[in-house]
Amino acid sequence: MSPVQASARTADTLLEVRSLSSWYGAAQILFDVNLEVRRGEVVALMGRNGAGKSTTLQALMSMIARKRGQVRFMGHDVSDVKPYQVASMGMGFVPEDRRIFTDLTVLENLDIGRQPPRRWPDGSSLPAWTPDSLFRLFPNLGEMQHRRAGRMSGGEQQMLTVARTLMGNPFLLLLDEPSEGVAPLIVEQMVDMILELKSQGVSILLSEQNMHFAELVSDRAYVLEKGQIRYEGRMSDLMADELVRSAYLSI
Repeated sequence: MSPVQASARTADTLLEVRSLSSWYGAAQILFDVNLEVRRGEVVALMGRNGAGKSTTLQALMSMIARKRGQVRFMGHDVSDVKPYQVASMGMGFVPEDRRIFTDLTVLENLDIGRQPPRRWPDGSSLPAWTPDSLFRLFPNLGEMQHRRAGRMSGGEQQMLTVARTLMGNPFLLLLDEPSEGVAPLIVEQMVDMILELKSQGVSILLSEQNMHFAELVSDRAYVLEKGQIRYEGRMSDLMADELVRSAYLSI
């Protein structure tokens, strides 16, 4: 790679993680994890249950109390900042357990996630999300915007969590197991949603076990096994590598 190519790649790198390790109490979960996400790409973080995928996303959001290593986002070292500070810089997190406000309506949940519009370092604008634009992306939510979130299905709540996070106008979206436990129709809508977000310039780091889902939306992939990166490369190469998939992804 030439110096010019290396410089361009560095400028396009939104997230750079080096030697990230983390612990829950005395138990070490992550071991020197290295990964990166560049502008305009969808990256899948693959692995079996317990591999450390959710822990990785939580560590990136500074939600893990005990960790070591460096996390750089938008050129800034965010290794030791608070979760709300990471979010205010434009990293959005959609947790697997949704964490919506069940007593609030769809619109009220969206309003909680609202942050000002953002610009890229080069001065270009990031698309600013509004309830109306999100209802075009998630028509189901538009039909129930005054419904309390506790009266929605699990898949609808998942959509609401994504939409609420998008109200923060993130540069990078962390999605934790978006296809887990939702109906096939909702999974299809999630695929369309991710591809639409990518077309609008949002980068995504996706924690996922569903190979077919990840294949449809991802450019690159990392495979975690027992808290360590065992594979990194293009998603198409991972799909073609039966040995890697059998060793680290098959049940």
